[in-house]
Amino acid sequence: MAITVGQSALYAVLALVKRLLDSTPLSQQSAQLNQPMSAEVIWDVIYRVLDVAFDLALVGIVLYLLWEPGRNALRRLGLDFTRFGGDLSRGLLLLAAIGIPGLALYAGGRALGVTVTVQASAGIEAWTVPLLILSALRAGLIEEVVVIGYLGDRLSRLGWGSWRIIIAAALLRGAYHAYQGFGSIVGNVAMGIVFGWCYRRWGRLMPLVVAHALIDTIAFVGYPLAASLWPGVF
Repeated sequence: MAITVGQSALYAVLALVKRLLDSTPLSQQSAQLNQPMSAEVIWDVIYRVLDVAFDLALVGIVLYLLWEPGRNALRRLGLDFTRFGGDLSRGLLLLAAIGIPGLALYAGGRALGVTVTVQASAGIEAWTVPLLILSALRAGLIEEVVVIGYLGDRLSRLGWGSWRIIIAAALLRGAYHAYQGFGSIVGNVAMGIVFGWCYRRWGRLMPLVVAHALIDTIAFVGYPLAASLWPGVF
C-alpha cells in the first residue's frame, strides 16, 4: 500500500486539505491529469510510455505476491481472457451503471462548489490518443488489481468479512481521489462499493478493469474531443 494506492491516498488527502486552506474557493480550483512530460513530441511519448510501464510494474509485484505453487494468480483473480465475451458485457453494463451517474455527480459537485474542475487531458492530438488510452488502462489495472484483488485477498486472510472488505476498499478508493474534491470522494466510494460487490459476486476482475478503462478513456479522450467539436454544448 505504501508504494501504490496508499501513498496516493495520503498525498490526495493532503492536497485536499491544502485546497481547503487556500483563499481561492474550491469551485475555482482545478486538477490537471495526463499533462505533457516534455515540450518535444518524441520525448513526451517516450516519457509517458515509461511512466505507464513503471506503474504497471507495481501490478506485476502484486501478482507475484499473490502467486502460489499450483495456483495461477491471474486465473484466481479472473484477470484472464478465458471468458472475455462475458467480461466485456459485464464491463459495458458497469460502464452504464457507473459512468452516467458519475457524470451527473461531477456536475452536481461543480454546481455546489465542492468539486474542483478536472482537466482530464491537456489537449487531443492524433498522437496523444493512444497514450491517453494507455493511461486509462493503467488506472484500471492498478486500482482494480491492487485495491479489489490484492487488498481483498489479504484482508480476507486476516479474517475480515466480505462487506467490511468492500467498505474499506471503497473508502480507500475515495481517499486517493480526494484531490478532486468532495464530489469525487463520494462518487468513487460509491463506485468502489459497486465494484467490490460485483467482484464478490462474479469472482472476476476483468469486467472491473474493462469498465474502469472505458470510463477513463471517455474522460481522457471522449470529453475533450466532444468539447473541441461542440464548444457551445460543453
